[in-house]
Amino acid sequence: QVKLVESGGDLVQAGGSLQLSCAASGSILSSMGWYRQAPGKVRELVAVVTSDGRTEYGDSVKGRFTISWDNAKNTVHLQMNTLKPEDTAVYYCQVRRALGNNAYWGQGTPVTVSS
Repeated sequence: QVKLVESGGDLVQAGGSLQLSCAASGSILSSMGWYRQAPGKVRELVAVVTSDGRTEYGDSVKGRFTISWDNAKNTVHLQMNTLKPEDTAVYYCQVRRALGNNAYWGQGTPVTVSS
């Protein structure tokens, strides 16, 4: 079983920065990432990083967000800069186990960007 602990969601003004973190325990992982879901919208990819260092970003966050994996702490960080009101959403951590590729989700952390 995989346990995820998310942190960092907050209220911030447009143009500001925020960092989300997700600490995982219980399994060897192949990828760690973040998705988000705004009210009335489908959940979408924000960013993901694999165990071999490859990253992928959603088009709307490229150039503004940076994902990184602290292997020593098995924690993924999402540095969000130049935040916009449209970044407002609940952000969910997702990880995949190396064995079996099962996906596990965090409980979500809210990010609100005021204009």
